Amino acid sequence: MKGRNMTRWRDPAKDPRQEPKSNLITVEGAERLRGILDHLSRIKRPALSTKVGEAAALGDRSENADYTYNKKELNRVIARIRYLTNRLDELTVVDRLPADTGKVFFGAFVTLEDEEGEELRIRLVGHDETDTTKRWISVDAPLAKALLGRALDDEVTVAAPGGETTYVITDIAYRGPQS
Repeated sequence: MKGRNMTRWRDPAKDPRQEPKSNLITVEGAERLRGILDHLSRIKRPALSTKVGEAAALGDRSENADYTYNKKELNRVIARIRYLTNRLDELTVVDRLPADTGKVFFGAFVTLEDEEGEELRIRLVGHDETDTTKRWISVDAPLAKALLGRALDDEVTVAAPGGETTYVITDIAYRGPQS
């Protein structure tokens, strides 16, 4: 049977999407998600409800593109609100520094140097706040898993698409909860 709801079968044991994700988030990440939730529920949803009501008042809904579009958008926003509400309930906000700030833990800013001497500065954050432009990587990523618990000047070898890469940790820094 073919159809738009059919997907490619994946072995659950090998599917990376099935791996358990950590439920950690930084204070800034939690505030950002709460801000998005607040904006969607207080501003976006009422505005879309009004648009749907106005479009429905025009008459025949089956041929009303404005009604159809706004109704789909409203359903998408409602689903996003439900997801964010549930996700915020299950997240654990990490609001303090680790006892040993000389090692790499969740929330750390880590500067790495590769074999060619090029530096890479990353931050280990939760799955919900990864950002490639800022170089914030998930604590569940292979590089982050290799870094966890390591100290300054430790060598870390990570499997990459182009082969194994070795990094040296040159700096570890943390941002305090207030800053």
